[in-house]
Amino acid sequence: MTPIISVRDLVVEYDGRRVLNGLNLDIKHGETMVLLGGSGCGKSTLLRQIIGLEKPKSGSVFVKEVDITRCSKPELKKIRKSIGVAFQSAALFNSLNIIEENVALPLREHTRLAPSIIELVVWMKLAAVGLADRGKLLPSELSGGMKKRAAVARAIALGPEILVLDEPSAGLDPIVAAELDELILLLKHTFHMTIIVVTHELPSAFLIADRIAMLYQGSFSSVGTKEQLKASQDPRVRQFLDRVPEHIARTPVTEHFAKYLNASEAHQ
Repeated sequence: MTPIISVRDLVVEYDGRRVLNGLNLDIKHGETMVLLGGSGCGKSTLLRQIIGLEKPKSGSVFVKEVDITRCSKPELKKIRKSIGVAFQSAALFNSLNIIEENVALPLREHTRLAPSIIELVVWMKLAAVGLADRGKLLPSELSGGMKKRAAVARAIALGPEILVLDEPSAGLDPIVAAELDELILLLKHTFHMTIIVVTHELPSAFLIADRIAMLYQGSFSSVGTKEQLKASQDPRVRQFLDRVPEHIARTPVTEHFAKYLNASEAHQ
C-alpha cells in the first residue's frame, strides 16, 4: 500500500544553516508515528514541512500522493483539509467566547453545514475528548490538560485522515499527560486516523507509537518499532534513551568507566 505520507531527500536550511539533512521517511495509513529527539534536533521543522507551512531547499513531501512542495495552492488547501493539527500551546482563540466556538470554527470556515448540524458535530468532537459538558467554558477557565483536549477536538472537527500533535504532553503533570496518551490511543482506534506526534517524552512515545523516528541534528538516528529502538546500539540513540549528559557522551566509554571506578575505589 502506498504510504499516506512520504518524505524524500528532504533538505531544509535557514540562513545557510542546514536543519534537515536529506531525510527519507514513509508513514503508513493508520499508524501512529512518533518523531522523537532532543530540543533543536529538527522535529518541529519536519512537522512544518509535512503540513505544508514551509518550503524546503530541496526534496519532496508527498501527502496522499500529492507533492505538497510543488503543488498548486488549491491542491495544497485541499490536502490541508485532510490534516488536523493541535499545536503545543493549544492555541485556542480567546476572542471566541467559549470552547464550542473554537471547535466550531473549522466547520464554519470550510463547510456549508447548517448551524444545528455544526452544533451536533461540535458536541460529538468534544465528547470524543471527554469535554462534552465543558463546551460553554471560556478558554481561561480550562486547565492545561483541558486546553490540550479542546485543541484536539478542534483538530478533529473536520474528520481529518491525518492528525498531527506537536508536543501534546508539554507542560502537563504526569497524570494528565498519561490521560492525554490514552486519548491519543482512543482516537486512533475510534477514527482510524494516521497520527504523527512530536515529543521528547519517552514514556509517552513508547506507549502510543507504532513506530518511532528519532532525529539527531537533522538526520535520523533510527526509524523502527519501539522494540527496535530499545535494542538499538547507535550511540546517539543510547545517549537519549539512557539519559546520558552530552559532556559524558563525548567522553570515550572506557575512559568514563575508568574514572568512575577510580572514584569508587578512592571512597573505599
